Amino acid sequence: MPSSITLRAALVQSCYSAFVTLFFTYILETLVNKYRKLRVSLLFVVPILCSIHSKTKQNIAILNTINNAVNHSADYFNSKKFTVSLLIPLIPLSIQSSLVIIVNLLNATPNLFLTVLPSIIFTAIYAYSYTLSLLKINSKK
Repeated sequence: MPSSITLRAALVQSCYSAFVTLFFTYILETLVNKYRKLRVSLLFVVPILCSIHSKTKQNIAILNTINNAVNHSADYFNSKKFTVSLLIPLIPLSIQSSLVIIVNLLNATPNLFLTVLPSIIFTAIYAYSYTLSLLKINSKK
């Protein structure tokens, strides 16, 4: 493989990484600041799904059984909420992964998988560690 192709691929990757890191960090900070206090509980998904089905005796019995189970376990699940901020890094990570693949495809980068995988992995590590640090800083305020 000619060194000019390797050098061009390295240059494209480094310029792309510098730009995306700034953009990625901005998106991540914006989303964490907007949604850091939002909490989600998966407790009510099944009753909602059951309530949209037809009103046969069986469905009503299933819905009543589920409602009873939900009522008895509400105290337990109420404390088992998780912050939506833990899902936020998936948004910029998806954008970054798509962009890095597109840029390298357009550049005809050889060994695409080996080129983009480290970028995606390190971006994910950065995203979650930075998100956790933002949450930690915000919880002290």
